[in-house]
Amino acid sequence: MANAVQKITLNASRDIPFNKLVLSQSNVRRVKAGISIEDLSEDIARRGLLQSLSVRPVLDADGAETGMFEVPAGGRRYRALELLVKQKRLAKVAPVPCIPKAANAATSAEEDSLAENVQHVGLHPLDQFRAFQALREKGQSEEDIAAAFFVSVNVVKQRLRLAAVSNALLDLYAQDGITLEQLMAFTVTDDHARQEQVWEAIQRSYSKEPYQIRRMLTETTVRTSDKRAQFVGLDAYADAGGVVMRDLFQSDDGGWLEDAALLDRLVGEKLKAEAETIAAEGWKWISVTVETPYGHTHGLRELAGTSPDLTAEEQATIDALNAECAKLEAEYEEADELPDEVDERLGEIETALAAFDDRPVIYDPAGIARAGVFISIDSNGNLSVGRGYVRPEDEAPVTVDGEGDTGAEGATPEASDPTAPVIQRAVITIGGQAEPEDDEDDVIKPLPDRLISELTAHRTLALRDALANEPSVAFLAVLHKFCLDVFSRYSSHAVCMDISVRNVGFAQQGPGLKESASAHAVDARHRAWEERLPSDQADLWDALAALEGTEQAALFAHCASFGVSALYEKADRNGAGPSASGIQRRLHQADVLARAVGLDMVAAGWKPTVDNYLSRVTKPRILEAVREAKGEQSAQLIDHLKKGDMAKEAERLLDGTGWLPEPLRLVEIEPVTELTTDGDAEALPSFLAGDGDEVAADTDEERQRMIAAE
Repeated sequence: MANAVQKITLNASRDIPFNKLVLSQSNVRRVKAGISIEDLSEDIARRGLLQSLSVRPVLDADGAETGMFEVPAGGRRYRALELLVKQKRLAKVAPVPCIPKAANAATSAEEDSLAENVQHVGLHPLDQFRAFQALREKGQSEEDIAAAFFVSVNVVKQRLRLAAVSNALLDLYAQDGITLEQLMAFTVTDDHARQEQVWEAIQRSYSKEPYQIRRMLTETTVRTSDKRAQFVGLDAYADAGGVVMRDLFQSDDGGWLEDAALLDRLVGEKLKAEAETIAAEGWKWISVTVETPYGHTHGLRELAGTSPDLTAEEQATIDALNAECAKLEAEYEEADELPDEVDERLGEIETALAAFDDRPVIYDPAGIARAGVFISIDSNGNLSVGRGYVRPEDEAPVTVDGEGDTGAEGATPEASDPTAPVIQRAVITIGGQAEPEDDEDDVIKPLPDRLISELTAHRTLALRDALANEPSVAFLAVLHKFCLDVFSRYSSHAVCMDISVRNVGFAQQGPGLKESASAHAVDARHRAWEERLPSDQADLWDALAALEGTEQAALFAHCASFGVSALYEKADRNGAGPSASGIQRRLHQADVLARAVGLDMVAAGWKPTVDNYLSRVTKPRILEAVREAKGEQSAQLIDHLKKGDMAKEAERLLDGTGWLPEPLRLVEIEPVTELTTDGDAEALPSFLAGDGDEVAADTDEERQRMIAAE
């Protein structure tokens, strides 16, 4: 007959007055961890004691029970109750649920204390996320949840966002199929289908880093810092139904606009509305683009407007603002740092004074009737309006009768009939063209003609700027052209200096040309000379003669620089345009000129980016660039990526290396030594060197704060 299984008898619980309890020295917990005693006491005050204390009777010297009980397991709860008693929020004799054990029990007090803590299992983080979600669905606000579990509101938002990820990905996380950092990356978007699509694509990839997940989820979005987003405004975008994607786990600079098509439509509508408002001023034409190309005003005459006179009240306001500014600056002249309110006030004064300088210019109505306006968006997202440009075909007829332009007064229907339509339909062009991808071709093909044209446009502009700063070289370049023209044994065709100083436009422009350092330098120098030179042609000769020799040389170099043409263009086989040999001679002379002025395209501000080069060439070209700049080891880090990702990572790898594509290099006598890979791992970005670039907002300690009992 089988022996009966001995039944286990559990200790009965009982309520013991708090003043009969003492903390046992047998408790194995010595290091503070988890939520503080203060937070635990507040939790007990809110929801009561959720777990009984394990106690043993205190014996006297003879081994008899004294009526007191020690607490070997549950010391933190005892300390929390003790704090409530000290705060007089709990009575000293309040009954405390306890489970007493005999003093001579089979297990020691230390063993019980250790077992309670070791065998305690904290919640899986996913259970925490879903628990927070359940509380939110029951009506508790994020602030209430944060207060109940002693965490910040941002932590609650993070956990709610994690719980909202696709269930398929959450199940993978529960099974350790993906990491918490990867799960955080997926919270950038609420689109479950897109989340699962990205995971399906990335799980077959060599790299599954969180940064790559974020990049794939945001590759079709627009940064909130984009000038189009700043121009429209996030509120207007949201009111139109647009969604702004945010990353709660790392800095995202304001997030991403999910619907790029909606943004472009809003930009177009707002630009058109602005154009219609400006059209009411009577201009003949208005050209509306998101970004005006560099040199868009070349060949156009700019009207000379007049600033309206200041009223006595306006002048008094300006004087008062200047006086206040001078007083504040004098008062805090010795201060290391301005107080916030003073700094804010100085900013307000500066803005108010700038408003007086930016008042609309007044133009002659007859000039308005034949001139136009360029409307675009500047780099800060503000409306940019360039008024008063006259095209050659719109110039008034000129008669030589000693009086100059006789057609300026009332010669056009627009000027005589203010009610007649005076502008053309505004044309809004947004976006640009990109060269098609060729991911399947592993052969390094020649660079596309259009790309070479765009690259050499950058070089031509930088060469112009460099030549303008070297008057002696500019004189030599022009003298060289003079010799070609004067001496019959030389050919004056296909040279890089157009001595007539006919401004050479850029038919092919890559992104960023208008914002380049060379463009800013050329424009600033041109404006400075325009301000110095007289507006009347009759006074120009005397003004030039009055300049000092160095000033004449500087002006000569500036004017000569506009004739530089280091542009590549496709040869015309029909003979109507430049020949291949002529283009080669032009580029060779451009190299000579570039060496003479010490042109360095890196110093001129050009660097390879996704937009201006890397997305425009094949994958072998991208790898070749990285290999030349960083070595074979760096190239191998990205050779498995798709072209779009490869281009983005190559941009980061090439940043700061000074690498240039062939059209921007100077032909050197000595071959370029290939860079070694020694120390390359240290120079790599952290996300490629294996350090990761994500910062997890939930640490293990924060996740354990939900555990209110030991």
